[in-house]
Amino acid sequence: MINFEDFDKIDLRLAKIISAEKIEDSDKLLRIQVAIGEEQKQIIAGIGKFYSPEELNGKTLVAVANLEPRMMMGLESQAMILAVKDENGLSLIIPEKEMPSGLKLS
Repeated sequence: MINFEDFDKIDLRLAKIISAEKIEDSDKLLRIQVAIGEEQKQIIAGIGKFYSPEELNGKTLVAVANLEPRMMMGLESQAMILAVKDENGLSLIIPEKEMPSGLKLS
C-alpha cells in the first residue's frame, strides 16, 4: 500500500506521439518522441511486438511524465507509456475523446 502523498507524486499526463521508430538490434523496443504540452520527451518502450511505429504516429496516450530517466540500449528514456497486457496482447491507455497533450490526469 502507498499513501496518497506518494501517489500524488506521480505526474500522469496526456502525451501526443510525434514520431516512432524501431530500435536497431531489438525486436520489441521502439524509440518514441512525444509532446507533453510544450515539452518534448523521448520514450524507449517495449511495445514493438504489439504496435508498429506507423500505428503510433499521432496517437495521444497516457504517460508518466516525471519518471527518473533510464538508459535502455544506450538511449535515454525520459518518461513511461501506460498500457495493459494480458494473454491476448497489449493495449495502450488512450483517452476516449480528442484532448490536448499536456493535460494532467486527475
